[in-house]
Amino acid sequence: MHNPLWQTITDWQSGQETLLLRRYGIIETSAGKLVAIHLRPWPKLLAWPEVLPVGPAYHARGQADRCLLYYNQPRSCPNFLAVKYVVTTTATPYATFIAAFATLDAIAELKQTDALLCDAFNQRLSNRLLKRHGWEPHKPQRWHRNFIKRFYGEYPDVKSPLSEQSNSRRSIPALEKI
Repeated sequence: MHNPLWQTITDWQSGQETLLLRRYGIIETSAGKLVAIHLRPWPKLLAWPEVLPVGPAYHARGQADRCLLYYNQPRSCPNFLAVKYVVTTTATPYATFIAAFATLDAIAELKQTDALLCDAFNQRLSNRLLKRHGWEPHKPQRWHRNFIKRFYGEYPDVKSPLSEQSNSRRSIPALEKI
């Protein structure tokens, strides 16, 4: 079986086997819906805003209303997914941002992941917002705000924004092209 280094999943049903095998990806959402999942050959390690002082109001260039969520499944901890980086373009609504995290929940369920982890570096991600979506503080450190979202076999219902027609959290229809 040929396994290219870079792949894009645009159909949830046919892409499930590939998503199970691949560890590193980018979830792309727009207009409150999932557009695609781009799989990478290596993990996301560093982002430009971490290197350059861009300020708290940083948004990526590109079309308006777009969110990219980078996730890794570390080889040392295969039962966890790490949210490495989330970037939005200008005019990205809350629904598009939440659609990326709902997709990550669906991937976590598919992989039977125990928990999601993130370091909420950006202060715009408030503790209250994260708590509202099932995240809780984890392993406090001086310069980091670490959060965890535990599953251990109980996954949230994935409804809209992945698909407005989805009646079951386990049957996510084809991804929508924007």
